[in-house]
Amino acid sequence: MSRYDPSVIEPRWQAAWDKAGAFTARRDPAKPKYYVLEMFPYPSGRIHMGHVRNYTMGDVVARTKAAQGYSVLHPMGWDAFGMPAENAAMERGGHPKDWTYGNIADMKAQMKPLGLSIDWSRELATCDPEYYGQQQAMFIDMMEAGLVYRKAAVVNWDPVDMTVLANEQVIDGKGWRSGAAVERRELTQWFFKISDYSEELLSALDGLTNWPEKVRLMQANWIGKSRGLQFAFETVGAPAGFDRLEVYTTRPDTLMGASFAAISPDHPLARVLESDPKVAAFVAECRKGGTSAEEIETAEKIGYDTGIRVKHPLDPAWELPVWIANFILMDYGTGAIFGCPAHDQRDFDFATKYGLPIPPVFVAEGAEEAALSEAFVPMKSEKVRYVRGFAGAGVQTGDEGVNAAIAHAEAQGYGQGVTKYRLRDWGVSRQRYWGCPIPVIHCETCGVVPEDKKNLPIELPYDVSFDVPGNPLDRHPTWRDCSCPKCGGKGRRETDTMDTFVDSSWYYARFTAPRATTPTVAEDAGYWMNVDQYIGGIEHAILHLLYSRFFARAMHKTGHLPAKAIEPFNALFTQGMVTHEIYRSTDAQGRPVYHLPEDILRFNIGNEPVAFLRADHQTDLSDLSEDQLRAVLEEAAGTAIEIIPSAKMSKSKKNVVDPMNIIAAFGADTARWFVMSDSPPERDVEWTSSGAEAAHKHLSRVWGLSVRIGEMPEDHKGEGDEALAKATARAVDEVTKGIEGFAFNKAIASLYAFSNTIAKANASTAVMREAIRTLAKLMSPMTPHLSEEIWAAQGGAGLCATARWPKADPALLVDDTVVLPIQINGKRRAEISVPKDMPPAEVEKIALANEDVIRFLAGQPVKKIIVVPGRIINVVV
Repeated sequence: MSRYDPSVIEPRWQAAWDKAGAFTARRDPAKPKYYVLEMFPYPSGRIHMGHVRNYTMGDVVARTKAAQGYSVLHPMGWDAFGMPAENAAMERGGHPKDWTYGNIADMKAQMKPLGLSIDWSRELATCDPEYYGQQQAMFIDMMEAGLVYRKAAVVNWDPVDMTVLANEQVIDGKGWRSGAAVERRELTQWFFKISDYSEELLSALDGLTNWPEKVRLMQANWIGKSRGLQFAFETVGAPAGFDRLEVYTTRPDTLMGASFAAISPDHPLARVLESDPKVAAFVAECRKGGTSAEEIETAEKIGYDTGIRVKHPLDPAWELPVWIANFILMDYGTGAIFGCPAHDQRDFDFATKYGLPIPPVFVAEGAEEAALSEAFVPMKSEKVRYVRGFAGAGVQTGDEGVNAAIAHAEAQGYGQGVTKYRLRDWGVSRQRYWGCPIPVIHCETCGVVPEDKKNLPIELPYDVSFDVPGNPLDRHPTWRDCSCPKCGGKGRRETDTMDTFVDSSWYYARFTAPRATTPTVAEDAGYWMNVDQYIGGIEHAILHLLYSRFFARAMHKTGHLPAKAIEPFNALFTQGMVTHEIYRSTDAQGRPVYHLPEDILRFNIGNEPVAFLRADHQTDLSDLSEDQLRAVLEEAAGTAIEIIPSAKMSKSKKNVVDPMNIIAAFGADTARWFVMSDSPPERDVEWTSSGAEAAHKHLSRVWGLSVRIGEMPEDHKGEGDEALAKATARAVDEVTKGIEGFAFNKAIASLYAFSNTIAKANASTAVMREAIRTLAKLMSPMTPHLSEEIWAAQGGAGLCATARWPKADPALLVDDTVVLPIQINGKRRAEISVPKDMPPAEVEKIALANEDVIRFLAGQPVKKIIVVPGRIINVVV
């Protein structure tokens, strides 16, 4: 085949890999293992260029490691439970199961042409009963281990969909699907005791040296370790049983600036006070907002003065009013605070609104006390001058002030220094159908009991309806009503299903033995774990990774993972996004209309990009000159298209590129090469049609180079054998380092250079063929199909995909010559190549004999010549 034709090459080699079982993971104790995993996708129905980039990165690593002699596990699965499937069932009819598995089939069919080295025999979906049945078994094990419990908790409640919403599903105080105002409601929920591991999860971050620092910091901030003071105010006028109000604060040094105390609307004292209709109405108003710290932080601060007072611990005559305030969280600290408005912006806004005092405790170093227009909140490490501190007036850091305040409280006996964590236990109950059923039964006699494991999986019933809002499992008596596994009496299944974060918190472990009748198999988990390289988006840096780390510890405690796997991901890489320009016009009403890239004709007039709607110009504009294009533009022929700079690909903005269109036009190798070559993988990459075309042209040139070498006479001799051998060794060294360092763009830059070197080389046929075979192998992680074609054409043994990775001969990497620039009176005028060990006197002779040097000297006598060995030659005239 003389022409590069991906449509012929790519299906042929994918069939060859499948026939050979080239990517089947095998547990081989005689070989080192390597487990590479990309975060698995939600089956939305279409893959996008972000998927292509993510999975190509993992594929490059997997293929390289396999060639280097590792037994590689590179699996794929689907994060398949969740609300989108239910929403589709409600909006379009049909069933969530059918919608989900249909999308999985579609996306798999789109991924297959990419030629990924995935072991598809291990494919799983979290909605497979085979998968979630083992998840149910682990839930029961975790109950027995004391890691699961049930309690009443305040949640986001959508009154229309009648379901609990996660904080991220509440947008501007409304349910993401229904648009209904979300309420704060107390429901009995299931929880994992992740808070038991707060300190361990935090301290272990120091050992994750192959994780991005920003991810470790985000996790540390989410766990939120703090040192503070816990103490109690004595109350005045409180109901019986509330003679003390417990408070926790991380800034006890500001206690002298207190002007009020406040409790959460969900505090036990507020519950008692709800017998007053005015209090009840206020609390009901507070519960209309969301439960997340961010929403509470940004909401308007409102409060209700209870009439109760508390005595300041340092002065019993100093009483503070007790308010119920909407910005106090019950699940952090004690659900009660003292307000220091001078040094906390929320407290400042609240005090300003209700006319409460704002006395400062400290001022900036060197400043005088003055009225504040906003809270003064310095860093704890910043020095300030305390004007109402425990140690009296003086300059010290906030940390020193906090320590002094804790020491004072402990010495005086009114408080105790304590360490707390922001991390709360993980609430996993969701009132929806399409999720993993929680495997417990409510029995009137026995209470809440786990299902017998022999009855697992508890499968979701298929015959459900979404015609009525709420959880269909509540309305399914033949599924819901059952026998108690303990006493045999009447029971009722738990109709809540698990948070989908549970499904994704252990899939990495299931891949080690995806068909096992237990969650894991000790031998397989012991061999394959840990994940050596995990790849995914930064948007999952907190919850998914934190929950996965917790789950690994829980699985170890319950006997499902070895101790080495309590940190399941040895290395983490967070890739950048794929971006594209946005093309926008307006309709007759002035509303924005977005257009797909394939519907646009885009050109540059000078340095200015312009775009036309393809439908308005049936004739080809590509051959027009800039003046002719400008004339078309000036005539305003058709719809005016605005080009908006690149942004993350978004279906709503239609700046998406369908990978199937790219594969059809250029082939999968072009798409893979481009997304790896254009920028460092941790940064965003802008997809451009010109970039894709350039990548395709380069691959065509490489194939043409292979054809030319294949036609060389067997007995051809050349003068450049040694130079090409050295260039080959250098390419092997640079590409290997680039891939191993996740600098894929640098590896590709070296491949560009190497292909150019081969094209210009005048070497013997055998050396040329060895060089092009090496190029094919080095390119194979990025362009596996083209590499196979070149490998076969050049007589490579077996499949390129299973051939060993080349090793550079160290002797060929030693360069025994050096290029020295020659400066004449400080200006670079020439350069020479000389042996590294040549004496300076000999270097001087060669430099002065150089034609460029002779021309610039123009007969002038040389006053001085200085040779800096290995670096430069300076000539002074």
